[in-house]
Amino acid sequence: MKAMILAAGRGERLRPLTDKVPKPLVPVHGKPLIVYHIEKLATLGITDIVINYAWLGDKITQYLGDGSRFGVNIKYSPETTALETAGGIKQALPLLGPEPFLVLNGDIFIDDLPISRLQIQQGAERLLNGKQACLWLVDNPEHHPEGDFALSDSLLMLDGSNKLTFSGMAIYQPRLFDDLPSGASPLGPLLKTKIAAKEVTGIHYQQYWCDVGTLARFALVERHVALN
Repeated sequence: MKAMILAAGRGERLRPLTDKVPKPLVPVHGKPLIVYHIEKLATLGITDIVINYAWLGDKITQYLGDGSRFGVNIKYSPETTALETAGGIKQALPLLGPEPFLVLNGDIFIDDLPISRLQIQQGAERLLNGKQACLWLVDNPEHHPEGDFALSDSLLMLDGSNKLTFSGMAIYQPRLFDDLPSGASPLGPLLKTKIAAKEVTGIHYQQYWCDVGTLARFALVERHVALN
């Protein structure tokens, strides 16, 4: 299985930390945020990684290189204009290949990846169960109390009383993006269309997760890492 780390965001809400450093390279307890993802992927044997970049992307490529010092093989998908999430994934599909792939938001922090070595060995198709995507959902954080999607018998629903928040971690079939035109495209509308068509499964991820989107949440992650 290949993985893609989404790393093209500007990180406006993390300024001034991101004025001269791209958000993926902001150090959390002395280590760049994106390196935590890379090391976790390598530990599970996911060594083919695609990273998209935009703002200060040259610093990302200079720091990570080809990934060999982390035990992985990194390919890059540069974005000269903002493609948003779905557009960025669509552009990177030639690097990701024909099989289902794992996608991680570059600005989240987790203690453990949502997928196990056994699940990787068994194949992502078992998690997808014939569907086009599998999303991991988390308990609603304070900054997003209304949640995104409901989970019913492993299928995602647009409506429901038990809505959870999309974690930014998912497995996608390449065909999910077949009808998406090239260029900038947000992910939300595409997912909602596929969820309405009952083409998306979901899993409740109950381990530590934090969207490192603001200085306050960055401080929370720093404290968490320091204590663990």
